[in-house]
Amino acid sequence: MSEIEAFRAETRAWLDENCPPSMRTPTPDDEVVWGGRRERFKNPDSRVWLDRMAERGWTAPRWPVAYGGGGLSFEEDRVLQQELGRINARTPLNSFGVWMLGPALLEFASEEQKREHLPKIVRGEIRWCQGYSEPGHGSDLAALQTKAEDHGDHYLVNGAKIWTSYADEADWIFCLVRTDAAAPKHQGISFLLFDMACEGVSTSPIELISGSSPFCQTFFDNVRVPKGNLVGGINQGWTIAKRLLQHERNMVAGIGGNSALGGSGRRMEDIAKRYVGERDGRIGDPVLRGRISHHRMNDRAFQLTLSRGGEEAKAGLASGHLASMFKYYGTEQNKRKYELMQETMGLAGLGWDGASFSERELATTRQWLRSKANSIEGGTSEIQLNVIAKRVLGLPD
Repeated sequence: MSEIEAFRAETRAWLDENCPPSMRTPTPDDEVVWGGRRERFKNPDSRVWLDRMAERGWTAPRWPVAYGGGGLSFEEDRVLQQELGRINARTPLNSFGVWMLGPALLEFASEEQKREHLPKIVRGEIRWCQGYSEPGHGSDLAALQTKAEDHGDHYLVNGAKIWTSYADEADWIFCLVRTDAAAPKHQGISFLLFDMACEGVSTSPIELISGSSPFCQTFFDNVRVPKGNLVGGINQGWTIAKRLLQHERNMVAGIGGNSALGGSGRRMEDIAKRYVGERDGRIGDPVLRGRISHHRMNDRAFQLTLSRGGEEAKAGLASGHLASMFKYYGTEQNKRKYELMQETMGLAGLGWDGASFSERELATTRQWLRSKANSIEGGTSEIQLNVIAKRVLGLPD
């Protein structure tokens, strides 16, 4: 038996023994685990599952063991994900710390900062939010005006951020601030970490068309941030910001990489059979059957392309602009999924409230509306297309 086959057998046995049965079902919206100081586990098994996975470092399987990660190779991580998929295991921890901040800290943070923050991210002890976008500056992130003034042993931060996802639920923020107003705009930015419980930090939720408020406007009024919370060098924040955006775009792309599933983890074909009917075990409408098959093929091709990109990255051959391509395609694939679901469900996919609609139907309506934000968050689709045009295709301005 090869080493990777032995790892698969060990992993399968461990998951079969340690993943609670209720964690092998689709995740209801109110049971998604984000971690943090205020996490309340509606399902006690969610806490058990998180603790067991975190103990092995498998909430961040490829991070170094020294920082709480699993220390897995690319091949081992792929096996782990396959085995988790085999038992339909829930994600034990959803975390901007795992998806975005952690990889940036591994590359740019001091050893002290890594040991302070990374293990807490792995264990889900701290929930992070992202302080990037600002009111009035749209997609021109480098024009940010939130400033951090040097006051000896600390910075004094003043300004505002917007579209700060889950800021009202977060414990800490990773934030871009201007530390040199006289420098060219890309060169006067720094990257700070600070506690959202600091005096002078406040948030105001922004209600979306879906009726939820995952986004906030965040205000900083004379917030004192210790100098030790500066990541990288002074005025080196733009380099970190760009790298972190690559991780964010890969995260958003991953949404489209699983677009064969509809709302609440249901397969697209099962949704079609429920609302359109079936004939001989197949979707009754041949045109719809063909459209869903086409969508599934695109989904599979995208998954394989993401996997190939991972292999190229491992070999040091990946383009730095793959994240833009993946983010754009993943966004469009996810939006197409919900458009197709709405058409398949007909009027049932347009319910807003009332006893005549099921909870799943009402959730699908809101997920459809929410999917439109994919083309904005992490850098708009227009920005991704500009990056691809200029940096990949070499087209003129």
